[in-house]
Amino acid sequence: MKNPHASDKRSLPAGIWALGFVSLFMDVSSEMIHALLPVYLTVGLGASTLAVGVIEGIAEATAAITKVFSGALSDRIGQRKLLAALGYGLAAVTKPIFPLAPSFGWLVAARFIDRVGKGIRGAPRDALVADLAPEGLRGAAFGLRQSLDTVGAFVGPLAAILLMWLFSDNFRAVFWVAVIPAFLSLGLILFAVKEPARPEGLRRVRNPLAPSELKLLGGVYWWVVVVATLFTLARFSEAFLILRAEGEGVPIMLVPLIFVGMNFVYSLTAYPVGVLSDSIGRVWLLIVGLCLLIAADVVLALSSGITNLAVGVLLWGVHMGFTQGLLSTLVAEAVPAELRGTAFGMFNLVTGIALLVASVVAGALWEVWGPQWTFLAGAGFAGMALLSLLPLRHRLDGKAAAKAPAR
Repeated sequence: MKNPHASDKRSLPAGIWALGFVSLFMDVSSEMIHALLPVYLTVGLGASTLAVGVIEGIAEATAAITKVFSGALSDRIGQRKLLAALGYGLAAVTKPIFPLAPSFGWLVAARFIDRVGKGIRGAPRDALVADLAPEGLRGAAFGLRQSLDTVGAFVGPLAAILLMWLFSDNFRAVFWVAVIPAFLSLGLILFAVKEPARPEGLRRVRNPLAPSELKLLGGVYWWVVVVATLFTLARFSEAFLILRAEGEGVPIMLVPLIFVGMNFVYSLTAYPVGVLSDSIGRVWLLIVGLCLLIAADVVLALSSGITNLAVGVLLWGVHMGFTQGLLSTLVAEAVPAELRGTAFGMFNLVTGIALLVASVVAGALWEVWGPQWTFLAGAGFAGMALLSLLPLRHRLDGKAAAKAPAR
């Protein structure tokens, strides 16, 4: 007799696909704005590159801090979808602030509020992906969501390019169009994503952020956090790729092509890498990803011209496909199921703080010594992250041996 709880190993559940398209539509909206915002701030409003670094870092760190509490709350109440939908809803209703903002301060506030919405949805959504994914397909599940999310990340800038041409470089008109896919994303998560039934016997958690609960996350989890932190220091905000393109003379209307190219190769690689990781393991693929990041940084630091810029950006995108879904998969597999929301929240808090530091340092290096030192510093941190993967591999091998049944 077939076990009714057995998962179909050949395919991913519809809920994983639905969450992927939720991410896709919201990323179309966000990247239409994000692809133009650094240039709008520096060219349109006269902000410095250091200010761009601070804004980007604060925005992402705000999202990371919020993820801790939303992730922990999802563990406490045993509900992921409610908080994820709230986060997508907040992001959708604040999108009109971008075209309406009359000053630099309003744009900073809009970016801040938008990232609060991202923070609320992030950890519960990732925990929901882990809850929905069949055993043995978590790499594929996170890879698929990441790929669909990243399709939105290159469709958004493409739409921004077309609309900037159509509206004669009118930033505000493009920002208005970006409101539409945000509300499509909200509708999809409300009506197409179903919360899975809570497994019988799963422990209830009263205070997920208590020291006793955080200790249960385990040593493997915390070493994954260490690796991801060094990784984040190495890959500061992609806003600096936009500024690098502007410095090479790329016309303002075509600047979003940087995100298009990067995210196109990112979307092509994330799902296959996730599927492959379910068969051969995660760490070796992360090593390949870090080597790609070092290569990208060296090219962007030491080369000039549009061709070399394109090579560096494409290498950056491939490295993202090799790493981001795998880091999420490692988090999901390292912790107890009842603490996944808290685990993703803490993971994003630490890496969000690292992103704030990285973005500020990158902006300061750019201002004082030029862009080459920004990217060379990134390569140095990537090398440190590469070294930290060796202890992680040993810890993962030890955990796998502990789980193996006795013979």
